[in-house]
Amino acid sequence: MVRGGLALVFALGIVVAPLLASAQPRFRVSWLSPTGGADGSPFLDELRSGLRELGYVEGRDIQVQAYWGENSAERIEKLAAEIVAAAPHVIVAQGATAVALRRTSTTIPVVFGFSGDPVEAGLVDSLARPGRNLTGITFLALELVGKRIELIKEVLPGVKRIAVVANPQHAGDQAERRASQAAATALGLSLEYFEARNPAQLTDALAAIERSPSQAVILFPVQTVINNRERIAAWAIRNRVPAISGWAQFAEGGNLMSYGPNLRESCRRLAVYVDKILKGARPADIPVELPTRVELVVNLRAARALGITVPPTVLLRADQVLE
Repeated sequence: MVRGGLALVFALGIVVAPLLASAQPRFRVSWLSPTGGADGSPFLDELRSGLRELGYVEGRDIQVQAYWGENSAERIEKLAAEIVAAAPHVIVAQGATAVALRRTSTTIPVVFGFSGDPVEAGLVDSLARPGRNLTGITFLALELVGKRIELIKEVLPGVKRIAVVANPQHAGDQAERRASQAAATALGLSLEYFEARNPAQLTDALAAIERSPSQAVILFPVQTVINNRERIAAWAIRNRVPAISGWAQFAEGGNLMSYGPNLRESCRRLAVYVDKILKGARPADIPVELPTRVELVVNLRAARALGITVPPTVLLRADQVLE
C-alpha cells in the first residue's frame, strides 16, 4: 500500500507540475517610480489599464511588479539593481528612474515616461532612433512653456514681472529657459529665474520670490515641484502670488492653473511600447513620442483665495475646472 501510495503521488506530480508551470504568466514587467508606496499610483493604474485594453490579463499573460523609490535617490539606485538582477522582460521607468536604469543595464528593455529631454539625459541617441535599450514618451514640449506665460498674461492683464522656478540639473532646463524668455519678450514681460534643485532650495527660492517684485510664478514641471505642490499652494495664497506649472496634479494640489501633457493618458500609452517589445520589437528602433494630448486645469478655489477672477475665455478652454 505504501509503494502504491508513493506511486500515485509520483504520478500526480508528473501531471500537476506542468499545469502549475503553465499557470505562470508568460511575461514579467517591472514598474519603477521615484515616489509612491503601498497606496499605489494612478499612473501605474493607467499602465495596467492600457495593458488590459491590449488583451493582456494580469496573472495569466503578464505579471506587473511595482517598485517605489520613496523620493530617495539612494533607494532608486538599489531598486534599479534589484530589478535588473530579476531580469524582467520589460522595465517601465517613471521620471528620473530611467537615468538610474540606464546606468544599471544596457540590455533589458526600458520604457520611460520622462519629463526632460531624453537625448540630453543620455537615455537615447535621438528621438527618431533611440539606438539603445530605452525608449518611451517625453513630456518635454517647449511650445507649452510659452502657452503658460500667455495664460498668466490672460488671467492677469496687468502683470509685468514673472518669476520662474527651475532645476538647472534637469535635462532640457536650458531649452525651457530660452523658450520662456522668448515668450516673455514677445509679450513685453520680464522674467527672473530662481533655482531649486531640491526641496531645501525650493524653500529658498520661494522666500526670495517674496522679496522680489514678481507678480506671478511659473514652476517648471519637475518631481520636486509636484511633490511639494500643496506647500507651494499655501505659500502662493499667503503671498497672493498665483502659480502655474505643467501637470494637472499641480492645480489639483491647490494651485491656480496647470497646462501641459495629460500624464495619465501618456502612462496608458506606455502600454503600447511594452506590447511592441513583448512582440519582438527592439527599443532601439521604436521612436520616442511627444505627448499626444495636453490639458488645461483651472482651480477656482485657488482663484478666489488669491482674489483673482479667471476670464470666461480661459474657463471655456479648460479641460477641468475645480470648483
